[in-house]
Amino acid sequence: MIIVGVGVGPNMLTEEAIEVISTASEVYGSPRSLELAAKYIAGEGKRIKDYKNLHKLPEDAVVLSTGDPMFSGLGKFAGEGDRIIPGISSLQVACAKTGVDMAGLAVITAHGRDPTPAKKDFLEQINLGKNIFLLPADTFGSIEVAEILKDRGIDASIYVCEKFGYPDERITRGTVNNPPVAETSLHCVVVVF
Repeated sequence: MIIVGVGVGPNMLTEEAIEVISTASEVYGSPRSLELAAKYIAGEGKRIKDYKNLHKLPEDAVVLSTGDPMFSGLGKFAGEGDRIIPGISSLQVACAKTGVDMAGLAVITAHGRDPTPAKKDFLEQINLGKNIFLLPADTFGSIEVAEILKDRGIDASIYVCEKFGYPDERITRGTVNNPPVAETSLHCVVVVF
């Protein structure tokens, strides 16, 4: 299996990703990832219905992962001998758009999982004074982050970055007392001290 990162939004495919996708006979992905790569899919595009059975796909099957496969993506399903092609992640785009240096940035994900470990990690990282990039969960996003910071008397800028690469891309900056609120599920949070 070849897992290919298709980027976090439109027009964010790498040349390597385009080459692999355009020469594949079968391409698997979520509806969104198939849409992002649609103009390069020459073979058959198939929707993934059961992520736990990806390992049963043919060796040459191409599996699309939004963003980068190794950041809350499908890279976790790769087996020995599988190939992973990186993609442009929300982390990279958020840092470029907000001017936050990735060096020393704490990266936390609550996306698609129990947010309890992410909250614990968030507390540890703010105690270290690190800027934070967060892939949120429905119950752990900008509002909850602001509450935690406010309870600890910590001042910070909070950014909500939404729909990177789409025509309605939006980046909203707020504070602990007036945090930005996401309008879509396609978003991330950046906290800068």
